[in-house]
Amino acid sequence: MDFDQPPVVRVWADPERPLPADDWPMDVPAVAQLVRDGLELSPFVTFLVGENGSGKSTIVEAVATAFGLSPEGGSTQGHHSTRATESPLGSALRLQRGLAASRWGFFLRAETMHGWYTYEEQQVDPRRPRTAPLFHEMSHGESFLEVLRTRFDSPGFYCLDEPEAALSFSSQLGLIGTLGRIVEEGGQVLCATHSPVLAAMPGATILETRPWGYRRTTWAELELVQHWKAYLDAPGRYLRHVLD
Repeated sequence: MDFDQPPVVRVWADPERPLPADDWPMDVPAVAQLVRDGLELSPFVTFLVGENGSGKSTIVEAVATAFGLSPEGGSTQGHHSTRATESPLGSALRLQRGLAASRWGFFLRAETMHGWYTYEEQQVDPRRPRTAPLFHEMSHGESFLEVLRTRFDSPGFYCLDEPEAALSFSSQLGLIGTLGRIVEEGGQVLCATHSPVLAAMPGATILETRPWGYRRTTWAELELVQHWKAYLDAPGRYLRHVLD
């Protein structure tokens, strides 16, 4: 029996909890493919890369909630909610968990981190001196880096939704280093991103979400990478179509 397994081996849809085929999010091809075929996750790092609305964030959110994480971010040890906007996909998914693997996880979601910072500050025991960082007193990028420093520090399942939103080029390189350390320590990562910097991480599995579903691909074959290369080579070829 193999006890050297990641926190999440495979994701599939519960046939006893079907979602309406014509409603969101089942009308998103990548989501429909996940429900139909299931998804075996890399034990290391998996990136979902694609256009806005292609389903990558919906899938990451659903896997995170199926694992036991709040759809608004944070760890498995604390749940908070400001306004429920998550899709019903998470409640329809089932996970094959790794034997003897960590049950701890963290969901870093760029669009809801402000609310999580407030939740974290409210968890302080007034009878004890505060030692946790005050994320609201930092810049957007500094607070993300502090989360990476203080929360991404043990083996577990880490879900990230567009973490590059607050990070500079050099900070994105630093995030790659953090993800590499997590993997070396036995952790697993699932990340939705628009960043060609993050997607270039050596050894990562890349799934590209497209209008017809998703496929495994390479960094060089990503449409995102091809567009960035062409844009940096000749910005005018793109800008003349949006500045007419």
